[in-house]
Amino acid sequence: MTGSNEFKLNQPPEDGISSVKFSPNTSQFLLVSSWDTSVRLYDVPANSMRLKYQHTGAVLDCAFYDPTHAWSGGLDHQLKMHDLNTDQENLVGTHDAPIRCVEYCPEVNVMVTGSWDQTVKLWDPRTPCNAGTFSQPEKVYTLSVSGDRLIVGTAGRRVLVWDLRNMGYVQQRRESSLKYQTRCIRAFPNKQGYVLSSIEGRVAVEYLDPSPEVQKKKYAFKCHRLKENNIEQIYPVNAISFHNIHNTFATGGSDGFVNIWDPFNKKRLCQFHRYPTSIASLAFSNDGTTLAIASSYMYEMDDTEHPEDGIFIRQVTDAETKPKQGASGLW
Repeated sequence: MTGSNEFKLNQPPEDGISSVKFSPNTSQFLLVSSWDTSVRLYDVPANSMRLKYQHTGAVLDCAFYDPTHAWSGGLDHQLKMHDLNTDQENLVGTHDAPIRCVEYCPEVNVMVTGSWDQTVKLWDPRTPCNAGTFSQPEKVYTLSVSGDRLIVGTAGRRVLVWDLRNMGYVQQRRESSLKYQTRCIRAFPNKQGYVLSSIEGRVAVEYLDPSPEVQKKKYAFKCHRLKENNIEQIYPVNAISFHNIHNTFATGGSDGFVNIWDPFNKKRLCQFHRYPTSIASLAFSNDGTTLAIASSYMYEMDDTEHPEDGIFIRQVTDAETKPKQGASGLW
């Protein structure tokens, strides 16, 4: 099923894939966290697993701090830092419930974790140690860093915008413009706004500037919906990843499809072939040449027979990812 521009990674995780993240400075290395309690480091061009380390429960997210240090957290409530050169690990700290999100903010040099314990914690990666705990209104489902700002999506369809340099108060409290549970939030590389997806086949493009003229530009659209036997099936949009150079973005849904969108011209640029099962996570490499696609059943229909989990590595072109000049029109 894979063409010459795509291949499947060897030695994939043995259970659901929760997150895929490329190294900050190269498309050579990919970090993958899994429900099989492992975090794996892959050498992508060599198609080999370089290293694997374990948690005591499912790992829900992972992130690079720098090219040689991985951070990860999950159901065991533990935040780990792993040195990828020496294979040494450090238990940095804990939350009081599972850790759902792990991100790095280079502009403030801080690691950020979000948990089902209704907090966000900041961590100084140099020591490493806790640098503050901040209450959120509900369980944290997703978060994204935009420059020195942090966008947090919680249960109850709430969105909070924080300033990582001044966490004394919440900069903005928002409600999702989508009617259903938030699944993923990712910030635009240009720092102007963010994209939010829901469990009900819909994506919203939002702007951070609260002024009315900027807020007028926000919009939402339907996607990851399929007509089957004349009935529209509506799927969760689980994953979003931005192309760092073009500010276009990919979405992945439980329909097994990956779409690439041009938010400026409100157009879909392309759709890839259907993957074997739900798209659980997506990651563009920093240079935008490569997209990692986690095809991994998310138990939407409970514990039925399902295709094996896999990670597909796709080389992408400007034709698939670059906004069309002079393009106009809505989806």
